[in-house]
Amino acid sequence: MHTFLHKKFINNLKSNINNKEKLLIAISGGQDSLCLIKLLQDCFKNRNNKFEAIYIDYQWQKKSIKHTKQIINFAKQIEIKLSIYEIKSLIFSEKKARLLRYQMLINHALKYKFSKILLGHTKNDKIETFLQQLIRGTSIDGATGLVSKRKISKQLWIIRPMLHFSREETEWFCRKLHLPVWSDTTNYNYLIPRNRFRHELIPYLKQCINHNTMNSLYSFIELSETDNEYIKENTIRLYLKIKHKKLVGLNINLLQQEHLSLQQRSLQLFFQYHFNLCIKQQMISKIIKMINYNSKISNIFHTNNLVIQLKNHWLYANFVGNNKI
Repeated sequence: MHTFLHKKFINNLKSNINNKEKLLIAISGGQDSLCLIKLLQDCFKNRNNKFEAIYIDYQWQKKSIKHTKQIINFAKQIEIKLSIYEIKSLIFSEKKARLLRYQMLINHALKYKFSKILLGHTKNDKIETFLQQLIRGTSIDGATGLVSKRKISKQLWIIRPMLHFSREETEWFCRKLHLPVWSDTTNYNYLIPRNRFRHELIPYLKQCINHNTMNSLYSFIELSETDNEYIKENTIRLYLKIKHKKLVGLNINLLQQEHLSLQQRSLQLFFQYHFNLCIKQQMISKIIKMINYNSKISNIFHTNNLVIQLKNHWLYANFVGNNKI
């Protein structure tokens, strides 16, 4: 049986998955991941792709063993290989749990030579992430972080083929095909901020402010992503233009001529590329002020033991104790 979601799904994956690629599908037993795995089976059954599912058990619930058994039974029913990882130490931070999950998914994919990791995130997840990051005070990079395609290495990509689906659509799909959805009680724990957005803030915005809130927010995020990609491309062009050919440095004269946004991003790229450091915005602003207003301060010592020096219209950087500036 093919539905309108099958057509939508195929259109999203046309240019993202090649024949014979090994695909790793992250599942949780919830409606989105079951929808993802069913759509993949239906749409790619005549292709030579190899599928494998992976489930990570945080053991947050007393019923986690029962949940795991249900996922094992489902995998056997649809005849797909399943790998299960159990996290022995309890993690109560949503952020830490998410980072650990991505780390385990990537390590598994690299170890067993998968080329794509497929995640079941939807339009709702994208909007909830945007609101959460926005209220935390993030930049446009953080607010538009949940993208449909992300490169991890030369051999590995993360793909989110259902970002154009709504949660209502995946729920309809699971009901129609009688998929064994597991209701995760942690999704109703209001101590987790995301659940407050999902069950309180967004319904309030839809009911009292704008009934079309979800589509409006999604449209804004899409436009912001396009703008952000343009800024990123210009940042890379500028960085290649102003970087020193031999030393770890940037040309101050050329950097001064650019917009403040490109100055900030070029400096972030500089420190990330050479030192694998994400410098705080406060320090970036201090460096830019020193560059643009000819401050008498010639050296800045960063908390990460990094020394930044202005010399002969160049900005140089290195770790404290290394004299090669």
